[in-house]
Amino acid sequence: MNETATDFLARSFAPCSTIALLLRTESVGKTQQRVVTLEQALAPRYLGWLAHENHAGANVYVAANPLRSGSRKRTKECIDIVRHLYLDIDEDGDARLAALRASDGLPVPSAVLSTSPGKYQVLWQVDGFDVEDQEVTLKRLAIAFGGDPACTDCNRVLRVPGFRNQKYSPAHCVAVEYPSDATYSPADFRLPNLPSIAALPLRGNARLGWAHKDSHSELDWAWARHQLALGKDAGKLTHELASRRSDKPNPLYYAQRTIDVASARQWLREGAPIDDVITMLKVRRDAELPAALCSARAREIAATAVRMVARRKLA
Repeated sequence: MNETATDFLARSFAPCSTIALLLRTESVGKTQQRVVTLEQALAPRYLGWLAHENHAGANVYVAANPLRSGSRKRTKECIDIVRHLYLDIDEDGDARLAALRASDGLPVPSAVLSTSPGKYQVLWQVDGFDVEDQEVTLKRLAIAFGGDPACTDCNRVLRVPGFRNQKYSPAHCVAVEYPSDATYSPADFRLPNLPSIAALPLRGNARLGWAHKDSHSELDWAWARHQLALGKDAGKLTHELASRRSDKPNPLYYAQRTIDVASARQWLREGAPIDDVITMLKVRRDAELPAALCSARAREIAATAVRMVARRKLA
């Protein structure tokens, strides 16, 4: 537990950063906040205390952005720099995460947290964003990929992987993967300009239902799964989907990934070993991609499909 939390915090913040940790026990309505340096938080004794509180029922969170040195609160005014963009996905998580990974308008996430079965927090480490830029981009992310539109403020807290999500019985251990070590700039996020974006609330519990259930990417995902289940040819489906999604900056890439993730999921559910799934994905695209990229891509897509199938079994 401590190694996972240590690695996450060390990756997420620069040395000597001031960070805010939040402990919340839902059953008794108790909240504790601690503003400490990164080095204090990484001390074995401090991590041991967090683990003890977590075992006793407290959920452990950390503010996504570092605070100014000397801060005692976690207000917007106390934010030092924008360190992360993030997206909460708490409905139809596997499909939305697959759509996000398939998008050529987004860079590869820096971290993907599995906060409970089928629910995720996606993080991108960034530089060059101010608070206003960050919050507008977070709203666009929420609209485009069905995230929680209430989770778009710069002083938002995120779960710390390695600790247990105590909202569930049995408690779910928060896991993390790190798809990329890159740091991204605003130019790396090619999201649609939405005229109504300024009218959307930064806070609140309202859900953008029209963006959740019927986003183009989710409809494409459902269509791909259905067509593959009917035995349709993956090559023809790829070209059909690419022709339908000319709005995408790279329609062929988008279609290839959507069809391949759906295929891998289907093969795994039919009982195919993961090594066979990887081989089939490589063979499908070996004429289109360089060998090294084709192999790495096949493994990543197979791993994505494994998680989707596992989450479905746990649901």
